[in-house]
This record gives sequence, C-alpha cells and structure tokens, in this order.
Amino acid sequence: MRRVKVSLISYLNTSPFVYGLKHSEVSEHIDIRYDTPADCAARLLSKDADLGIVPSAALTSLPDRKIISNYCIGADGAVRSVALYSNRPPAEIETLYLDFESRTSVLLARLLAEYHWKLTPDVRPLTSLDEIDPSRTDAAYVLIGDKTFEFDGRFACKTDLAKEWKEFTGEPFVFALWTAVTPLSPAFVSMFNEALAAGVRNIPAAIEEHRHVLNYADAIKYLTENIDYNFDFAKHKALMRFWNMVLKLKSKYRS
Repeated sequence: MRRVKVSLISYLNTSPFVYGLKHSEVSEHIDIRYDTPADCAARLLSKDADLGIVPSAALTSLPDRKIISNYCIGADGAVRSVALYSNRPPAEIETLYLDFESRTSVLLARLLAEYHWKLTPDVRPLTSLDEIDPSRTDAAYVLIGDKTFEFDGRFACKTDLAKEWKEFTGEPFVFALWTAVTPLSPAFVSMFNEALAAGVRNIPAAIEEHRHVLNYADAIKYLTENIDYNFDFAKHKALMRFWNMVLKLKSKYRS
C-alpha cells in the first residue's frame, strides 16, 4: 500500500497528534513532514502532501478538500499561543506587524481590528523575528505558536486573539483542521483518527517527547485548558462565521 504523505505542524499544541501518529499502527502507512502552517497549506495545494493539519483560512483555497476528522486545533476562550504583543491597548495601535507563518491568525487579527477594535492600522508583514522591537509604543506584533512563550513579559500588553474572538462573537475558534486532498480509504481514515484520539488521551507522554520552553505543569495546563481538540458543532458554526467575515472584509477592500 502506498504510504500517505502527511504535513504536520511541529508546535507544542500539535504534540498529542504527533505522539498518537508515531505510536500507533498508522505510523507504518504514513510519511510525516513537519511544516509551518503556511507551508502545510501550500503543500496540500500543490498535491505534495495527501493530508495535513490545514489552517482554517487556507481551506477554501483547496478545491478537492475533505475534512477527515473530528479533531482540530481550536480554543473556546484564551488560546495563549496566538496573540498580539504591544505596549498600548489594541485600539491605540498605529502599525500592525503580522506573523509570516500563519494566514489564519493574520486574517483573525485583521477581522478583530476592523470589526471589534474599530481601527485601521498600517498593516505590514513580519518577515523575521529580528524585526520585533519591544521598545516601540506605536507598533504591535501578531505572533503564533511556541515562539509566543518566549515573548511573554517583554511587552506591556498581550492580547489573546482567541479570547478577543470569543468576546466579540460568543463562539470558539478553529485554527486548523485535518484535511485531505487525495482520496483515502475508510479503513485508513479510521486508523488515522484512532491514532489522533490516542494522542489526545496521552497528553503527558506527548509533552515529554516534545521540546519546548514551558515547564511540565505549564505545558499540561496549556494543552488541557487552552487548546480544545474537539471539532464539534459549535466549532463548525464558528468556522462558517469566520469564513463569512473574511469574505465580507475582502469584498469591502475590493470595492
């Protein structure tokens, strides 16, 4: 049987998935490559991977997509690892630098700026972490993933984007979903999901295998209290709202 090419993001929040896939029978049927969220989407778009944990904002760009799991990377409130760092409150930001690794967090930040914080900052791409200047009072930086832990405490304000979304909409947020772009057998999909479930059930073991800057107790708290892995009806609904708001925003700036 041909091995299935899997694009996986190597953040602490995906470590239960990594653990489950590595320590189950499905490991014999897959080849894993670790990518950034943006690269994961690009690989699926080019059919260089069969399935991956795809950022929510990129799903609509995949014509042959099929969500294959009831597991995701989501949050119902503060997510902690997707945040805006600044020395002023969001409503006073003049320049907004956006993380180069994730289109979803970029769009989430722009939606919140437009509809929640009611501001129109000068938006610029953040091409390198070396561009981050914690002494600036006019700028804010959207950062995602494990690097956010290293910037905690270096700015006066940390604004959690999933928490802001929850306050604005009353709904959870979905950052990434397991999505396939090539046909997969029902037997493989079942085996794959069993591996994901096993990983989520074994978070302590997953943390032990993943290199990160948090202490053990803090990592446990992050994965069990901030990350919500279940892609349930509420998250389906929230995902539809997110896509509709993105279309509305794009339409506004095209007109």
